[in-house]
Amino acid sequence: MGGRAEGTGSRRRIGRLIGRRQERDRLTVPQGLAALSLDALASVAYGPEAIVVVLAVAGSQGLGFTLPVTLAIVVLLAALTFSYRQVIAAFPNGGGAYAVAGRHLGRRLSLVAAASLIIDYVLNVAVSVSAGVAALTSAFPGLYGDRVLLCVIVLGLITAVNLYGVAESAKVLIAPTAVFIVAIAAVVVAGLVRPTPAVPPTHPTASAASAVGVLLLLRAFASGCSALTGVEAIANAVPTFRTPRVRRAQRTEVALGVLLGTMLIGLSLLIGKFHVGPNSTKTVLAQLTEASLGHNAGFYVVQFATMVLLALAANTSFGGMPVLTSLLARDNHLPHVFGLRADRQVYRYGVIVLAVAALVILLVAEGDTQKLVPVFAIGVFIGFTLSQAGMVRHWHLDRSPGWYRRATINGLGALLTATALVIELVAKFHEGGWLVFLAVAVLVAVFEAVHRAYRRIGAALRLGEIPARPEPRRSVVVVPVGAVNALTREAISSALSLGGEVRAVTVVHPEDRDAPSTDEVHAAWNAWQPGVPLTVLHSRTRSLTRPIVDHLRALAAQDRHDRVVVLIPEMHLPRPWQRLLQNQRGAVLDRAIRRHTDAVICRLRFPIHLSH
Repeated sequence: MGGRAEGTGSRRRIGRLIGRRQERDRLTVPQGLAALSLDALASVAYGPEAIVVVLAVAGSQGLGFTLPVTLAIVVLLAALTFSYRQVIAAFPNGGGAYAVAGRHLGRRLSLVAAASLIIDYVLNVAVSVSAGVAALTSAFPGLYGDRVLLCVIVLGLITAVNLYGVAESAKVLIAPTAVFIVAIAAVVVAGLVRPTPAVPPTHPTASAASAVGVLLLLRAFASGCSALTGVEAIANAVPTFRTPRVRRAQRTEVALGVLLGTMLIGLSLLIGKFHVGPNSTKTVLAQLTEASLGHNAGFYVVQFATMVLLALAANTSFGGMPVLTSLLARDNHLPHVFGLRADRQVYRYGVIVLAVAALVILLVAEGDTQKLVPVFAIGVFIGFTLSQAGMVRHWHLDRSPGWYRRATINGLGALLTATALVIELVAKFHEGGWLVFLAVAVLVAVFEAVHRAYRRIGAALRLGEIPARPEPRRSVVVVPVGAVNALTREAISSALSLGGEVRAVTVVHPEDRDAPSTDEVHAAWNAWQPGVPLTVLHSRTRSLTRPIVDHLRALAAQDRHDRVVVLIPEMHLPRPWQRLLQNQRGAVLDRAIRRHTDAVICRLRFPIHLSH
């Protein structure tokens, strides 16, 4: 009894030790901020610039509205922050738009949310890479002409790292995140304490607003909303935090909202103070850094920190989209191959699709961030709106104490994000906004088509039913052979092990003088005496597949055969370059037989060891 009690106590101690070790591997608030907020924090490198590019059309009067537009975006950021605190509390196992919409808004809207998230992930990679390269070319203008090549190189490096499975830990990410935050803070503080330039600033008035145009202001607001991408990432990853998970995740969400809002307001104040406008070779952030710190070592530190953080922000999509596509594959909305993990626990197919899609977008946009930003936030706000609307329904069904207040918060978030979405669509429709909605529709159609295909496959396999008892089938195994050799011997041996009737077939070309004749083929076969009959098929057109297909159809028509099995033997050479020497007849036969018959195909690759 004592030994049993001691063993039980030992197992409990081991369990507690393992639990503490696993808990240490989870995220604290600073680590969560570094690991899950890079996308949002890095957006200050292109969000304010997107506002300036639009307002610059109206000259100095338009640029005077940079701060009011930014304040409107910060108000929306505050609403999103409080709304996602609610999502974190309601979905402690992860409250992404796909999960929330799937539970409360139905499968079709959950697919819309998933499609918008995928578009967001792809655009985030493209925008982050191009903005990072823009920071580099702002510091070294001589590289501007090679920006597309630089984008491809950076994307290739990030893809290779993710395919290899090297994941940066949160502790490692804290350092570049802290450097970036400190760098932006230094730019803002130094810029605010610097003397105001001699040129008087332009203060917006009601008459000025009418002169600038409401539509232009709405377009600036829509472009600036690209700075809000990534706000939802913390709510998607609540299980990765240490206990108490919900409280830590909520604190991280609030910290992100405060930091991002402060940086956006600070940079917008500097834009008005230094009268910064768009520049084809130098980003707005680079101009503000130069005006605040001067063109010195501090300038290069800020540009380098921005470039590094943007690269890491692109990397967050490589962590998010493959997981989302694996969930879609689990729910039969994408091919199941997206749910397979490689040896290094990487969803390889999701990573590759993300990289290829981002590469195409970067090449089409020629590495220009401002060509991508106008359509960036539309997909994000589709997910925002669906997530918040789903949460309103969640609280309405839950009706726990305080549910009305929580539903009001999420309802306000849904209203604001839906309004922002409409503004985004109207303001950016002719700039490519319609492409996002088209892409969402196409992706949803793909998800539905895949789902229908899996449903038909499940019905054909009678999944969920208990099948009838297995019964022996009268099968004939057909082995296409080319000559009497070791490969033919292995193929016939394997066919005999399958049971049933075994036949060998070969195709001869009577008009080919260099090919063996029918008599020579029979003579070689009879000399070997494998105990299996050989059928010689003639082909006057030198076709290999047509005679075999016709022969298989004739066999299938015979009543004494329930099933025709074709065993195609192939060599497997040890080195990849040696495999290029093979004639690929097995693949040609495979395609023809699958296309024109109902025969069961078994391709066997026999290893061939070459002597040196």
